[in-house]
Amino acid sequence: MQVALALFLMASQSISARQRLIQAALELFTTQGVSSTTTRQIAEKAGVNEVTLFRHFGNKHGLLLAVLEESAAFKDLGESLVRRATPPGNVYQALKDYASDSLHTLERVPEFVRSVVGEADQFPAENRRALGRGLTEANRYVAQYLATLIQQGDINTYLPAEKLASLLNGMILGYAVIEFTSEFHELWEDRDDFLENLVELFLHGAMSAAPQLAREAIITQEVDDLPAILVHKILQNSRKSGIQDYALAYLLFGAGLSVPEIVGLQRSHQISDPQGLILQITTPGLPRQVPANQWILGKHYGSYNNNPLVKWLKSRKDHHPAMFVDNVGNPISDSELLQRWEVWTQGLLTPQGKPPEIVQAQQTWRVEMLMRGMSLEELSILTGGDRAQLQPYARRAKEKSALEAAIRLDHKPA
Repeated sequence: MQVALALFLMASQSISARQRLIQAALELFTTQGVSSTTTRQIAEKAGVNEVTLFRHFGNKHGLLLAVLEESAAFKDLGESLVRRATPPGNVYQALKDYASDSLHTLERVPEFVRSVVGEADQFPAENRRALGRGLTEANRYVAQYLATLIQQGDINTYLPAEKLASLLNGMILGYAVIEFTSEFHELWEDRDDFLENLVELFLHGAMSAAPQLAREAIITQEVDDLPAILVHKILQNSRKSGIQDYALAYLLFGAGLSVPEIVGLQRSHQISDPQGLILQITTPGLPRQVPANQWILGKHYGSYNNNPLVKWLKSRKDHHPAMFVDNVGNPISDSELLQRWEVWTQGLLTPQGKPPEIVQAQQTWRVEMLMRGMSLEELSILTGGDRAQLQPYARRAKEKSALEAAIRLDHKPA
């Protein structure tokens, strides 16, 4: 019994010493690199003598091998990504989160990354194989996530899931190496710029979202904005329908709000001062603020404190908190707003020969904002959408700018 107890205690101490050595090695490799770390430093930090280190691992590279093989960081990241495959949800955001979390994990051990990359040719073959196995393990989880999406019909791709995973992880690691070893590079504006372009490349190039996820993964539909002459005609018609209709149309084209956002507005959501009229948007999505522009496609629609919305609110005799109400004094509904839109647009046709749709008001506002000098990042903040979702609007704005430039050249004397 005493012999058994002694053996148990020895085994416990052995395991404890081994784990302390691995943890000490990881901390020192992380802060000062592999080459600059000595076995004596590791032993001292672990609270053991060097003989114990040699007995467990043989040498420093044997200890490095254990560190590489027993690190669970990328395994945890991969498992987290796999769990997001069912249901698929937002593919764009899932991939971006995985890439971002991977970079944050690598960022916590920059010296370790530099050492592993820069000194790998000095490592024994066994260590290099361990490094390869670690990368393969990370790949396996990403490939499993992508394979699940492919099998469910959520994405379409012409490459096997394993190759897609290898490409994604290779680019993430490549970026980490550049960021940790190079100063003042101008390859990307910042890390978020890299992440957005990386995921967008994958979703547009190597694979594409299935129809049911197209809006969630990344918006790829054509932007169908309305010409200025048609917008002004709709606003004129709304004015003839009454002061509230005019205010509704003004927000559609002057603030780019969706139907649910307009319906959800309360009187208290208006913030007016000499510098501008701001609307607090609380639904749907995250709270944000959007200005109501006094200029719409080159035409002036009042001022900050005297515009269709302000006039409507000043004319109210009731005390209902909703910003817009129906004919019996209840908050206006989605269907009520759509009916009013149909009245304003009756008999009007788009250049494509179709009746204007209410969603085109928001598309028109977004394109106009970009043409007037707003950046994609600023538009992202105002709309609550990410830059990838707004890329089609940027392309449309460039098309219209090019067309206007060509018209100006045509009017310029030779």
